Amino acid sequence: MNDRDGWIAMADDGFIGLVGPIYHWPFDGSATSRFRFFPQDKHTNRMDVVHGGMLMTFADRALGFTARRGDLQRRQATVQLDVHFVKSVKVGEIVDFEGRIISETRTLAFVDGMMTVGGETVLTARGLWRVWSETSKA
Repeated sequence: MNDRDGWIAMADDGFIGLVGPIYHWPFDGSATSRFRFFPQDKHTNRMDVVHGGMLMTFADRALGFTARRGDLQRRQATVQLDVHFVKSVKVGEIVDFEGRIISETRTLAFVDGMMTVGGETVLTARGLWRVWSETSKA
């Protein structure tokens, strides 16, 4: 998968490999992170806009990686994801997501974010991730 103007394609041979690609801006270890998605025809619903399930998948992936702070060894899982749809998204638009860590404990990460198209909010999301040590099993 090719990178796009500094955005790095997230490699995944599972579910995200089927619906992606999803891109991220290089992680810097901070509490915020940025992601990008380019909707294609395969992402639409019968109303010819991007399916809400795809937008939720993008939000889940972005918030999960935000909680991870770019550390791919960190094992975690979504516990809760609250999503608010604000506006529809069309094929051909560039969809951006900025996530941030609200707070963390030893085993939990609280994160939120906003999805935008051309600077306009299309979705907001907030979630809770359960974090395990790198060696423990989920």
